[in-house]
Amino acid sequence: MAEATIPAVLFGQAQTRPNDPAYFVRGETDWGPTSWATYALNVRRAAQALLAFGIEGGDVICILGNNRPEWCEMDLGAMCINAIPAGIYQTCSGEEISYILNHAEAKILLLDTQTQWDKVNAIRDQLPHLKRVVLMSGLNIDDALTQSWEDFLTSGDAVEASKIDDSVAALKPNDPATFIYTSGTTGPPKAVMLSHNNLAWTAEAARDVVGQTHLDTSLSYLPLSHIAEQMFTLHAPITTGARVYFAQNIEKMPDNLKEVQPTIFFGVPRVWEKFHAGVAGKLKLATGAKAKLVAFAQRTGTKVSDLRCQGKPITGLLAFKYKLANKLIFSKLKPAIGMGNARICVSGAAPIAPDVLKFMASLDVVILEVYGQSEDTGPTSFNLTGQTRFGTVGRRLAGVDVKIAEDGEILVSGPNVFLGYYKDEEATNATLDADGWLYSGDLGAFDADGYLTITGRKKDIIITAGGKNIAPKNIEAALMEHEAVSQAVVIGDRRKFLSAVMTINPEMLAEKSGDTAAFEASVSAHIEEINKRFARVEHIRKFSILPRELDQENDELTPTMKIKRRIVYDNWADIIDGMYA
Repeated sequence: MAEATIPAVLFGQAQTRPNDPAYFVRGETDWGPTSWATYALNVRRAAQALLAFGIEGGDVICILGNNRPEWCEMDLGAMCINAIPAGIYQTCSGEEISYILNHAEAKILLLDTQTQWDKVNAIRDQLPHLKRVVLMSGLNIDDALTQSWEDFLTSGDAVEASKIDDSVAALKPNDPATFIYTSGTTGPPKAVMLSHNNLAWTAEAARDVVGQTHLDTSLSYLPLSHIAEQMFTLHAPITTGARVYFAQNIEKMPDNLKEVQPTIFFGVPRVWEKFHAGVAGKLKLATGAKAKLVAFAQRTGTKVSDLRCQGKPITGLLAFKYKLANKLIFSKLKPAIGMGNARICVSGAAPIAPDVLKFMASLDVVILEVYGQSEDTGPTSFNLTGQTRFGTVGRRLAGVDVKIAEDGEILVSGPNVFLGYYKDEEATNATLDADGWLYSGDLGAFDADGYLTITGRKKDIIITAGGKNIAPKNIEAALMEHEAVSQAVVIGDRRKFLSAVMTINPEMLAEKSGDTAAFEASVSAHIEEINKRFARVEHIRKFSILPRELDQENDELTPTMKIKRRIVYDNWADIIDGMYA
């Protein structure tokens, strides 16, 4: 693979396909396209404006806002002049925003809403480095610190455009290209330094994995501060010329998805779980002949998906049944959830329950689970089309070395492994060894065919009062196989036995409130069944149903929907202690 840079590839796309659409934004009545030529021009103007402001190579530019073209254009504009973009999650508090802005020593911040401005304005006295807040289009705030997006771009018009070309040509593959601030399950976020080569190499690898072309479409809606969404919105589409649709916001994502019907769709497990719960609830309402037809379609879908996952052809009677199931059920159901054109569906950023994968596969939607982290630019391993094994995270990415340490930790080496943590030599040395191996912190194992299974996270290991080490991940995944359980957290550190707290899918709350005793008996019976799969010391002895789902508002979830165990233990201490009273 060539040692290109993403800005150079972008300008190449603008020359190769200048009039093709690069991205779409929802207007009042329809989706409006922006060409590759205009996209590249906007990026160039952002770079010129940054130079005019006095931004130099190595300076950090922060971005706080929803997925919008300005987010991408500022990000890429900074890269063009060897400055470093760093996203901040929209859900961050004022205190968290202050920490990142000061850690990065950011002189410029781009943001998109009054709410985000209010957070920044309240802490502006704590931000000695911040000199300018640029406002995305449509936001008007009269303040000496602010500047509109249009005025910001115009401010660079006096800078020679050729300076940007010279700067892009001078970018070095191993220079830092972007900072990804971790979502912080423990302690303050760390800034993952990814190089230009990390981004360009991984984007090419992603293209090869999913076979992306310039005709593919995707919906951008997950936080762009996360490397996975950056890969699906920025780096891979720029590499392939594919088209990106920017969702209006997370609330309108389901409607936008139905309108766009993308060919490639990436979702975190929480998104797929909501699909699962919503569709399962509606299918349950089917009666009589329709119920039998749905059951037939799901049986057929399961058999077809099993063969497709093994790369085997669909022939004979099964092919006929599939054609019938597709005509009567799949061709109507899939467009209704936005999957009418989807040829690649991906889940990542956190573990997904196998029963969700199996249910969606029964509806002719095969979800490919990917595993990785910010520190290796997103992917370590990937379930490929025709080479998919549910319950695993696929085989290692081509060109990446993966091995299992003696204690079960997954180690990664390759062109996608990061440079280190910004301003944190101690954490870098604890994560990267002298030979360039990344210590992932995850525990895993390969099967005989090279498929990787994640068995837990080192820091999540529970050590019981009896001294037994237990990885809770697989137990939690089994608990979530109950159709109503949306989240599960296993408890047991320094305790005599394991217990669990669980939350209920909102769609199932009515069923629970109708007959609480029967519902809890159903969950209890489920636990008895799954306990048979595990060693005695891993059995769940008691459980509690929490009155609400875990959420970001109460700091129980990271912006990427990972559970913060320590916060859950603190927030629900009374209930947890009650199980051990």
